[in-house]
Amino acid sequence: MALARVARANLRRSGCAFGTYASEKEILLHDGAYTTKFSLPSHSSFKADGKFSYIPGIKGQKFINFTARGIAGTPHYQFSASNTERCAEESDSELENYEEQRYAGLEATKAGEKPRVVVLGAGWAACRFLKGLNTKIYDVVCISPRNHMVFTPLLASTCVGTLEFRSVAEPVSQIQDALGKNPNSYFYLASCIGIDTDKHEIYCEAVKNGGLPREPYQFKVAYDKLVIASGAEPLTFGIKGVKEHAFFLREVYHAQEIRKRLLLNLMLSENPGISEEEKKRLLHCVVIGGGPTGVEFSGELSDFIMKDVHERYSHVKDFVHVTLIEANEILSSFDVSLRQYATKHLTKSGVHLVRGVVKEVHPKKLVLSDGTDVPYGLLVWSTGVGPSEFVKSLNLPKSPGGRIGVDEWLRVPSVEDVFALGDCAGFLEQTGRPVLPALAQVAEREGKYLVELFNKIGKQNGAKAFSAKDIPLGEPFVYKHLGSMASVGRYKALVDLRESKDAKGLSLAGFVSWFIWRSAYLTRVVSWRNRFYVAVNWATTLVFGRDNSRIG
Repeated sequence: MALARVARANLRRSGCAFGTYASEKEILLHDGAYTTKFSLPSHSSFKADGKFSYIPGIKGQKFINFTARGIAGTPHYQFSASNTERCAEESDSELENYEEQRYAGLEATKAGEKPRVVVLGAGWAACRFLKGLNTKIYDVVCISPRNHMVFTPLLASTCVGTLEFRSVAEPVSQIQDALGKNPNSYFYLASCIGIDTDKHEIYCEAVKNGGLPREPYQFKVAYDKLVIASGAEPLTFGIKGVKEHAFFLREVYHAQEIRKRLLLNLMLSENPGISEEEKKRLLHCVVIGGGPTGVEFSGELSDFIMKDVHERYSHVKDFVHVTLIEANEILSSFDVSLRQYATKHLTKSGVHLVRGVVKEVHPKKLVLSDGTDVPYGLLVWSTGVGPSEFVKSLNLPKSPGGRIGVDEWLRVPSVEDVFALGDCAGFLEQTGRPVLPALAQVAEREGKYLVELFNKIGKQNGAKAFSAKDIPLGEPFVYKHLGSMASVGRYKALVDLRESKDAKGLSLAGFVSWFIWRSAYLTRVVSWRNRFYVAVNWATTLVFGRDNSRIG
C-alpha cells in the first residue's frame, strides 16, 4: 500500500505522463513502449513506523515494469483529472497484487490435509529419503534444478564412452512415484533462493528457459517439515581461472562437456598444418586432484587411450598423454599398500603423476606454485567439495567448514521442523562429533536414517508444523564406514574395507578387486532398468570397444 501511494503521488504530480500501468503480459506484447523501472526489495513489507522488514535469506533487487500503452506519436501526453485518478486506481490494485503474483505457490496445509514435506535437492541423501518416505502419511514436494539423481561412482566412465549418460541418471519421479501420481505431491524444477523459518515458507526461482510469463519466475512453498539436501560445490580454493577454464565432474552435463572436448581435440589434432608442439598441448589431458574421482577418471582415460585411441587415431596416438597433479599423496584415505599399488599401476598405464600445487589457470596452460608451466588441451578439476553459495547465504548455524550445522538427529537446532543432510550438512561443534566426509555412502545412510525418523514421527501425530517438540526421536544417527573402492583402469581396482584410516581391516588390489568393484556398484544402481543399461554397456564396450562419435 505504501508503495502504491508513492507511485500514485508521483503520477498525480506528473499528470500521468506515462499513461496507465500495463500488466506484465502487456509489457511483453507491446514492443517498443516506453518503460520506467523502480526497484522493490524482494518480499519486503512495511511496518507501522514506516520501516522496511525483510524476509531472511532473500537477496537482490527485483523490478516492476511500467509502460505506456501502444499509442503512436510523441512520448508525452496530457490527461484529464479523471484519467489521472483512473491511472492511480489501476496502479494501486496492481501494486497490491504484485507480491502475491510473484510469490504465488503452495499455501500452508489445512486441518484434515496430509502434512507436507519439502525436500531441497535430488542427490544421494535426498533421493534415499524420498524413496523411503511413507506417502500415506505425507505429501511430498521436491525442489531441485535437475530432475534426476546422478550415480556419481560411475560418472567417470561416461566421459570416455564406457557407459552411456542415461545409464547413470535416475529420474526423481521414478525414485518416488508419488511426485508424478499423487494430487498434492509435486516436483519443481527450480532453485531455492530464501527460507523464512518463522512462516515455514521457502522462496524459489524456476529454471530459466525464456518461456514463462516472467523472468525470473519466482514462487513460494509452505512446509510442515523441511529437508535441506542441496549438496555442495567443487572447491577451487579461490585459484584464478579455475571456474573459467577447467571442467568439473559432478553432473551428467559435466561428463558430456568433457567427452565433447576430448573428442574434439583428438579430431582437431589430425588437421594438416598442426605443429607437433600444438598437438602435444591439444592432446594433453590434465587432472587436478588425486582423490577417488581424479584417480578413476585418470584410469578411464588411460584405458580409452590404450584401447581405442591407439587403434582409431593412429596418426596422433603418440601425442596423447595424461597427467595427474596432486598436492600430497593420491588416495590419501586408502591403506598405504593400496596407494603404492595405485601409483605403480597408473604409472605403468601411462599416467604421469606430479606432486604440486596449482597457482593459476590460463586458457591453454596452468602454472604451478614452483613456476612450472603445464600446457593442456583438457583440464579436469577434482579437488573435493565445499559449501555452496546457497548454504553460505542461509541464516542458520554452521558446522566447522561452513556446512549447515545439525545435531545428532540431523535437525537444525535453532529452528523448528528443519533438517539437513548430505554434503550440505555437518555436525555442530558442541555435539562432539566430527564433520563426516562428503561421500555417497554417508549421504545415503543419512537419508535412510532420516526417513525412518520421519515415518515414526508421522505415526505419532508429529508430522504437522510445530507438533514434534514432545515426541521422542529415539537413537541418534551413527555413521559406520563400510569401506572404500576405486578403479584404476585396465581391469584393476582397490578395495579397502577398513572402518577408518587408522583401523585394521581387509585390503585388496587387482583383478578380484575390480570384479568386486563392478559387482558392488551394479547392485547399488537405483533401478533395475539402469542396472540392465549398465550391464549391457559394459558388455558392448568389452566386445566392440567405446563409441567415439562426437554429438553436439
